[in-house]
Amino acid sequence: MVKLNRIYTRTGDGGTTGLANGPRRPKFDLRVAAYGTVDETNAAIGLARLHTSDDAALDAILARIQNDLFDLGADLCTPEVDDNAEAQAAYLHLARTICRRAERLIVELAGCPGETLSPIVLQYVNRLSDLLFVAARHANAQAGGDVLWKPGQNR
Repeated sequence: MVKLNRIYTRTGDGGTTGLANGPRRPKFDLRVAAYGTVDETNAAIGLARLHTSDDAALDAILARIQNDLFDLGADLCTPEVDDNAEAQAAYLHLARTICRRAERLIVELAGCPGETLSPIVLQYVNRLSDLLFVAARHANAQAGGDVLWKPGQNR
């Protein structure tokens, strides 16, 4: 199981994010956008699973897909080098992934010629996405537990 003990790092306040193997990239980086959108897909499947309780076969397929998407996101977050309350939690995860998309767009906007933004805007959105993640984990814990990633389970 992957355990996330530290969420608030403040390292993203400047418009960059860390990849799993250490390098930092702008939040609008295509790799970041790719794994962010995979994460968004996973959150949407989580919402769909709220309505599959009476279809065990479909729910099992969607659960496997969710775990596969965690693996896919980890792969995207790790560039290869030559020598990563149920309904309430699902909505919070969806809000978090959308917030991360907003953050990527804000960073891109801030880099456009002639555009100026208060640094507080990016800092706020970065902290909000972290808060939404923690809130979703809390809500899932109250509802019986998170959908946990099991690295490589279906490979």
